[in-house]
Amino acid sequence: MWWRFLKAVKGREHRVAPTTWVAALAAVVYTFAPLDLIPELVLGPLGFGDDISVWGIFAVLLVREQRRWQASLTARRA
Repeated sequence: MWWRFLKAVKGREHRVAPTTWVAALAAVVYTFAPLDLIPELVLGPLGFGDDISVWGIFAVLLVREQRRWQASLTARRA
């Protein structure tokens, strides 16, 4: 199901909300940016908590988009 969703996004059959694109860009930039709210060098594994939370927010938004896409498919069939 996810593969079809990604193909629908790529083929512009489903328009992803701007907030989801911003969250994706923020997750990538924050992961690779030299600045960090909780540095891994100081707190070790606990420093990955802020990185994981940014990716978690993105994952929640991505699941929301996938559900919106599924709902639109269901509405078209009805």
